[in-house]
Amino acid sequence: MRLLFFFILISQLTYSQADSVFIRKIYNEALLQGKAHEDLRELCKDIGPRLSGSAEASMAIQWSEAKMKSYGFDKVYLQPIKVPHWERGNKEVAWVENQDHALQKLHILALGGSIGTSGLLSGEVIMFDNFNDLKNAKPKDVKGKIVFLNQAMDAAQIVTFKAYGGCYPIRGEGAIEAAKLGAIAVVIRSLGLPEDQFPHTGSMKYDDKVTKIPAAALSTEDANSVAELLKKGSLTLHLELDCRVFPDAESFNVIAEMTGKKSNEIITFGGHLDSWDTGEGAHDDGAGVIHCLEALRILKTLKYEPEHTLRVVFFMNEENGNMGGKTYASWCKENNELQIAALESDRGGFSPRGFGVDGTDEQVNFLKTLAPNFKDYELTTWEKGYGGVDIGPLKEKYPSIPLFGFVPDSQRYFDFHHSPSDVFENVNKRELELGAAAIAGFVYLLDKTLP
Repeated sequence: MRLLFFFILISQLTYSQADSVFIRKIYNEALLQGKAHEDLRELCKDIGPRLSGSAEASMAIQWSEAKMKSYGFDKVYLQPIKVPHWERGNKEVAWVENQDHALQKLHILALGGSIGTSGLLSGEVIMFDNFNDLKNAKPKDVKGKIVFLNQAMDAAQIVTFKAYGGCYPIRGEGAIEAAKLGAIAVVIRSLGLPEDQFPHTGSMKYDDKVTKIPAAALSTEDANSVAELLKKGSLTLHLELDCRVFPDAESFNVIAEMTGKKSNEIITFGGHLDSWDTGEGAHDDGAGVIHCLEALRILKTLKYEPEHTLRVVFFMNEENGNMGGKTYASWCKENNELQIAALESDRGGFSPRGFGVDGTDEQVNFLKTLAPNFKDYELTTWEKGYGGVDIGPLKEKYPSIPLFGFVPDSQRYFDFHHSPSDVFENVNKRELELGAAAIAGFVYLLDKTLP
């Protein structure tokens, strides 16, 4: 019955002058009195990177809880979860050596979850231009060597997330496929569009049925250099990774609420508090959690009285396990909550372009009816799309729930993604504030529109 009402509203929804006035107030608050930029500065500079299981992750949880309480929300609480605990250890070291024994040091990062090398590991390099070439290789050509996957992101893609998706297998599955062929390690070209000296880390997978080998990422500049050197002759790669895995750690999601008139009907929105251990996790996903915190703060500041409970969740462990998202979805179902919609911000703090929805055709049509409310704010993307990793498990527990994803401009995201350059200084204050305002306005309309 709820879905029936939901879809009936699609044909009834019209542009409201009152909504226009309130959304303008939201933008004024974000741009003139906003807290987003300073809150992000504190998260990035006073705490820094926040890998699940780390001391900094624990500090970020404490900071988040205190910050939410300072804004006077109706409820602020911690939700216990268990998370993986992987540590990089001492700084990685790698260099290549040619046939004349000339050496070149490399900018390299272990991939998240990789095993260590147990000291210095050396081997001849064999290069593959793409993941399929590796999968089709013969064991006799790979055994005992270090595989170098030099597949670049497709710069012709306008939406850079599509370019990233096309290359993801070299990071996610590269160690498995290389090990099947007898390789002793794998290094990949970083998943980033610019040519620079910043390597990009990220999660990778192992298969318990396949020997585990060390895995790391080269900067794009070094990847180009190694490829050129290989044209002139063979190379030996010397690699030392000090990675280690510890037992799962106790951690928390951090949650804040504005209680609605229908208190057990929840609109969830948030991002992930954890980040990789390089840079400061500014765009990924400091910007996302701050977007949503600021959106809730704005609605409270403007004395908005919600129809449904508006819940911001700072999820922990999106990067290497998604235990925050999985635990949250199960907890909601076990507590017999009605999760009526969810939204995630996890694509950086760049200029807002609109929203996508992982949902039915009717839900896509509903999304498009909201577009006129944002005409003055240059939001043009209103289409079928992706919600987010953290809110994804809600779909398993609530199959009919629409999962909305905040869509900012994507062109610079993979300049910084999972790299040491993902720092506070690379987030533009106005763009961050505009994103928070867009999310606040969107949540406001969802709350008013959903039955």
